[in-house]
Amino acid sequence: MQINLIKNIIWVCALCVFISLTCVQGRVGLGPGVEEWDYVEVREGAHLFYWLLYTTANVTHFTERPLVIWLQGGPGVASSGSGIFEQLGPVDIEGRARESSWVQHVNVLFVDSPVGTGFAYVEEHGRYARNNRQIALDLVQLMEQFLKKYPAFRTVPLHIFSESYGGKMAPEFALELHLAKKRGRLDCQLKSVVVGNPWTSPLDSVLSYAPFLLQAGIVDDDGYRRISRLAGELAALVYAEKWLRALMKAAEVQEEISSSAGGVFIYNTQRRVHVDEVYRYGEDPKMSNFMRLNVTRALGLAKMPGWMEQNSTVFERLGQDIFKPANHIVARLLEETPIQVGIYSGILDLLCATPGTVSWIRRLKWARRSEYAKAPRTAFRIDGMLEGYEKHGGRLSMFWVFRAGHLVQQENPAAMGYILKYFTNYG
Repeated sequence: MQINLIKNIIWVCALCVFISLTCVQGRVGLGPGVEEWDYVEVREGAHLFYWLLYTTANVTHFTERPLVIWLQGGPGVASSGSGIFEQLGPVDIEGRARESSWVQHVNVLFVDSPVGTGFAYVEEHGRYARNNRQIALDLVQLMEQFLKKYPAFRTVPLHIFSESYGGKMAPEFALELHLAKKRGRLDCQLKSVVVGNPWTSPLDSVLSYAPFLLQAGIVDDDGYRRISRLAGELAALVYAEKWLRALMKAAEVQEEISSSAGGVFIYNTQRRVHVDEVYRYGEDPKMSNFMRLNVTRALGLAKMPGWMEQNSTVFERLGQDIFKPANHIVARLLEETPIQVGIYSGILDLLCATPGTVSWIRRLKWARRSEYAKAPRTAFRIDGMLEGYEKHGGRLSMFWVFRAGHLVQQENPAAMGYILKYFTNYG
């Protein structure tokens, strides 16, 4: 009898352990699967917001799949809005299932960053971020608290993905996260940082505009000269470290492009856009209403500060930093860490044009740069269709993506899925 009792106790204990390893302690949010969301006070009076979507893949336990952090651009566009409902999440704002959702394959952590973006907020006595390093340190603080709350993710491969201004935020976040781990502040398994159509070296992007537009037949020689002249004036301001004036000059450059190119869509130069259509990244009125009403109610955040589609204060506080380059941070990642670095670029984008990205990559200096320089650039196909090109060497990877502009996930989800699989190796 006593032996049977002991056996029963052992069996019950084993069952409890099994349940604890196979069940996700999550909540029902919006869409299939279980989720978690919360705020983290990263500095006094400064609160970031995260929204974790556990993978819906057919696995025994969510830890069998990697964790991907998604950072939106802007600065000031919310991952909780654009990231989930326009790009990567399981459903859109109409409730339609998204076949290309990343949640089918991996766990995805969407973070509203910098503070003041989306659901993230700053109290009256708090402070907005004023530079890229502060953004990175805030994100490290968030991850420290996140990994304490969800310790199972400490041993899960971690990947940071981003787009646009995230091309500045993500590399420095990755570097600071790596340094925090070395100091013993937290434990994580950071494997890669991947930036899409990145605003990593702003001047390189701007200097590429005139040649890109001329060679594409979008402007003529006169337009080329006018845009080149303004880009040269902006370069002089950057070299003189007159950052706010450079930011204002960038507005002049874009106005000249609009005039010379007949209002070409800067996020995808081949997209058909009606003359009356007005588009600003992350500022869809339908999205704003959906987030403020449906999502706020579903997540029980009615008593919290309202969701911001694009907080102009976030942008203004970073004014001195927006045109500062971050390519030296990418070089440090390649030189000082074991982290894989990836860059992908929709070749129809003008805002962060591919030639500008290739230009700053070519100038990067790290010990294994020759491996990348000598590596062949090869085509990649999906179901027999040419989707772009890829090049790998010295822990650096670059992808050129066809039929896509600034928003690769929305415009060529098949190619984006290929890139996600390359880095995360899920499944």
